[in-house]
Amino acid sequence: MRAVLTWRDKAEHCINDIAFKPDGTQLILAAGNRLLVYDTSDGTLLQPLKGHKDTVYCVAYAKDGLWSPEQKSVSKHKSSSKIICCSWTNDGQYLALGMFNGIISIRNKNGEEKVKIERPGGSLSPIWSICWNPSSRWESFWMNRENEDAEDVIVNRYFQEIPSTLKSAVYSSQGSEAEEEEPEEEDDSPRDDNLEERNDILAVADWGQKISFYQLSGKQIGKDRALNFDPCCISYFTKGEYILLGGSDKQVSLFTKDGVRLGTVGEQNSWVWTCQVKPDSNYVVVGCQDGTISFYQLIFSTVHGLYKDRYAYRDSMTDVIVQHLITEQKVRIKCKELVKKIAIYRNRLAIQLPEKILIYELYSEDSSDMHYRVKEKIIKKFECNLLVVCANHIILCQEKRLQCLSFSGVKEREWQMESLIRYIKVIGGPPGREGLLVGLKNGQILKIFVDNLFAIILLKQATAVRCLDMSASRKKLAVVDENDTCLVYDIDTKELLFQEPNANSVAWNTQCEDMLCFSGGGYLNIKASTFPVHRQKLQGFVVGYNGSKIFCLHVFSISAVEVPQSAPMYQYLDRKLFKEAYQIACLGVTDTDWRELAMEALEGLDFETAKKERKKRGETNNDLFLADVFSYQGKFHEAAKLYKRSGHENLALEMYTDLCMFEYAKDFLGSGDPKETKMLITKQADWARNIKEPKAAVEMYISAGEHVKAIEICGDHGWVDMLIDIARKLDKAEREPLLLCATYLKKLDSPGYAAETYLKMGDLKSLVQLHVETQRWDEAFALGEKHPEFKDDIYVPYAQWLAENDRFEEAQKAFHKAGRQREAVQVLEQLTNNAVAESRFNDAAYYYWMLSMQCLDIAQADRAQKDMMLGKFHHFQRLAELYHGYHAIHRHTEDPFSVHRPETLFNISRFLLHSLPKDTPLGISKVKILFTLAKQSKALGAYRLARHAYDKLRGLYIPARFQKSIELGTLTIRAKPFHDSEELVPLCYRCSTNNPLLNNLGNVCINCRQPFIFSASSYDVLHLVEFYLEEGITDEEAISLIDLEVPRPKQDNRQQEIANSSSQILRLVETKDSMGDEDPFTAKLSFEQGGSEFVPVVVSRLVLRSMSRRDVLVKRWPPPLRWQYFRSLLPDASITMCPSCFQMFHSEDYELLVLQHGCCPYCRRCKDDPGP
Repeated sequence: MRAVLTWRDKAEHCINDIAFKPDGTQLILAAGNRLLVYDTSDGTLLQPLKGHKDTVYCVAYAKDGLWSPEQKSVSKHKSSSKIICCSWTNDGQYLALGMFNGIISIRNKNGEEKVKIERPGGSLSPIWSICWNPSSRWESFWMNRENEDAEDVIVNRYFQEIPSTLKSAVYSSQGSEAEEEEPEEEDDSPRDDNLEERNDILAVADWGQKISFYQLSGKQIGKDRALNFDPCCISYFTKGEYILLGGSDKQVSLFTKDGVRLGTVGEQNSWVWTCQVKPDSNYVVVGCQDGTISFYQLIFSTVHGLYKDRYAYRDSMTDVIVQHLITEQKVRIKCKELVKKIAIYRNRLAIQLPEKILIYELYSEDSSDMHYRVKEKIIKKFECNLLVVCANHIILCQEKRLQCLSFSGVKEREWQMESLIRYIKVIGGPPGREGLLVGLKNGQILKIFVDNLFAIILLKQATAVRCLDMSASRKKLAVVDENDTCLVYDIDTKELLFQEPNANSVAWNTQCEDMLCFSGGGYLNIKASTFPVHRQKLQGFVVGYNGSKIFCLHVFSISAVEVPQSAPMYQYLDRKLFKEAYQIACLGVTDTDWRELAMEALEGLDFETAKKERKKRGETNNDLFLADVFSYQGKFHEAAKLYKRSGHENLALEMYTDLCMFEYAKDFLGSGDPKETKMLITKQADWARNIKEPKAAVEMYISAGEHVKAIEICGDHGWVDMLIDIARKLDKAEREPLLLCATYLKKLDSPGYAAETYLKMGDLKSLVQLHVETQRWDEAFALGEKHPEFKDDIYVPYAQWLAENDRFEEAQKAFHKAGRQREAVQVLEQLTNNAVAESRFNDAAYYYWMLSMQCLDIAQADRAQKDMMLGKFHHFQRLAELYHGYHAIHRHTEDPFSVHRPETLFNISRFLLHSLPKDTPLGISKVKILFTLAKQSKALGAYRLARHAYDKLRGLYIPARFQKSIELGTLTIRAKPFHDSEELVPLCYRCSTNNPLLNNLGNVCINCRQPFIFSASSYDVLHLVEFYLEEGITDEEAISLIDLEVPRPKQDNRQQEIANSSSQILRLVETKDSMGDEDPFTAKLSFEQGGSEFVPVVVSRLVLRSMSRRDVLVKRWPPPLRWQYFRSLLPDASITMCPSCFQMFHSEDYELLVLQHGCCPYCRRCKDDPGP
């Protein structure tokens, strides 16, 4: 049982009581001094009702419509104590009132008190909730329930009502048993004699933490049951089969009609004051102290077990009913506890209860015996998904684990599977050595013997297992997978024999090896050997197939369907097993089938079976029997005459055709039955085939409707045209010949015609395999777009093909599309390593960037790997930036001509020197970086930095080709001044601090610790400052707050021009008004001077509202990363950000690079591609 929340609402006051309208369309609830009316379908508040000045504690509908929410006048009566709860009987004639002083008052509809029940706790146990059982038939159930043992078995027992013989209508409950109390004096007041004849049951819950049950006359039924919480509400289901209870434990619990707890409906945040069941449904409404109203739907699961002709299922949650499917006998086992699992096998029955497992056995070995007795009890709590019982063991299944326990509860063996266990079944065997058939979610199917620790793998398929069954001879296996396909395998060869769609369950015939049935889509399908499927309508699913009966389960009802046994009989005849064929025929075949059996037996010289067959049919024609004998003696013409004289000309015709005497057959047939003509043509075609006349045989087979044989001949001889003609003429329902046609066409190198045939059949999977094998990728992709379920079947082979043809980047994308993240990452890693090894650092940067985005995709899809993948994402992003910058350094040092300006090389070498980790990445040379830095620093006037770079080079191993240049540079730099050009000093745009060219802190400001933002082309420090959002501001809200059209403050500047003989001076005079409007964001840039910790810029909604969209750049990272925000402090200097890799560029540089390369220089996103 599980509860699903349908809707929820919240009122202003505590919900004291709830009542449904009798038709279930509305519910009325008491909240404070108001009544609220709701629509139960969607939780809409229809109307509030006013009329009470004080708090309303309880409300109820009368079944006969005595009062309705639309009625304004209400009759009122006084009571001796505060009324806490009330409940009407099923017919609306009596009203039970629960009072604060522990008294229960039962009154008629006129308000007159008829029965008064005094509880033992008195005012210390207020009656907080009462409810009448809506069904009166449970009275007899209670009377017979009191003294039954938990394991007693009642076979076909019908309870009888026990009339009440009580003398008084005033009762007092003492202890846990209800006893009668004689009145001290005669009561002359009028009495309702009908009280003692009624069967209404009243459930009472008080704050003594007990639940009790009473008759309408006031007599207590059974004992008080402890609850361990203060109950605030109690409610019956419409038919009285279950009870709802809620209270101080902040949850609603489901109980049986006799007070046994079954489970929790819904947990709340406060006390549950009221709960009710919607009439004639499994919907429950809950009202809480905090005003919450919750509406749940209860879903009850089916708990059952089946073995051959015995079916056991749970009833009323605490009972088990065992049904004999042949004799229709039933036995009920009352457990008085929640039945969690049921398993049945031969003479054993296992029932799992919350705290124990009961094992039953039959009294005798009689197949029709239905008397069970307790064999063993395992007093232990188990958690399992499936339960299986054997002769001497029970098997517990919990996700991937199987445990074998003896009946004493001792664990003997345990098996750990590779995947979740989806299906398990006992397939028989000697006691203590039974075999289990196990199906896993990963498609693996195993056979396990309970006395063996090692599992035997029968086969492995690609899809998860839903249902399994093994044939009687243990040679074939039928599997229903998660795609609702029934697949039949040969266990020895692992060959897929055939498959059928639209299946939800499957069962082999226990008496016939080659016959099975499966259900699905509202149909029952019966398949024998390779014959076409016989279909008929049927609700439910197949659970067993025994002889001529198929057992189908629909909800709790088992039905037996009779089917003819012709197909298995012919299977036995084909194998010349005449005695077995005779036994199958006795189960039910037609007269024609009997005749065929006799003829086959005669051919096999099994005269005993032929004689039995004739007696079975009551045949006494001596001419017919003598004709059979003449035919087997070689006297064919005499036999034909006798066949004709006995009225069986068809037998004479069959004899001539079997002997290839086609001319005699034609003379004998004349212009007879078309069916006989067709048979004659088929026989003649067989003869033509045997005498090496294949084309004539094909034509005759086609005219006789034997398409499979015709196709085999055409395929063996390579006649493509004839195969195409046959395939186009066949109906799409004839799957076997069409499949054979497609197979031959594929072998004969005609994939187009094979695809046409598969498409006609609707076999899309085979069509996909054909396109893949023939490398017709465009057709395969088009099919994959229409049918995404074949994505793996297309893109994985495509990726492998691309990799074999050295198209690795495309292969990586194909692996990614197929969902093969591991293979996609492996391809990228190999590409990256190759690029670094071959000094293609620009490619290495691109591959590292792709690797980082791949890790981000995995982190988004798999929460278990989120932290690890995010760490790899940041690592690969840093490597991509390093290799992208180092590419320019490498080209400058290796190529004779440089394409980069000195300033760019100077900035890149500084960026790399400050960014390199302690362990230098593979392929990056510090010598080349320092050499470039020294050379460009000297050329640009940064002599101090150049001297530092040359000093650093002295401590490194220098290649011979750089040795002379470095030595010369080291000497010549000594002649230069010991200072750097001020034009090269980087400026922090947050605090306006000039930073040294060599920064020990790295690429951050030495004053405010603000990280620098670099251009990905020139590596200049961009005039951007990263800011963060205040807590509580979402990314969507921040974007909406940033105004697109915020006007920039205009400066009222005045200019003065001063001219003299040698110069002309223009002076800008700023007025006072221009200094008045300060940007709110600029105010946020302030920080504590000299602090060692970085203080980020955090903006509020007010600051966001003051910003202009054109001044803000946003890196919109996909989850689980947060977006990054950057503010441009020089709006007139344009900056462009790539929408794919989020790298920043000066707009002019970016446009030039895109024009040169046709894509982003960093992530290679084409200019025409849309952003992410």
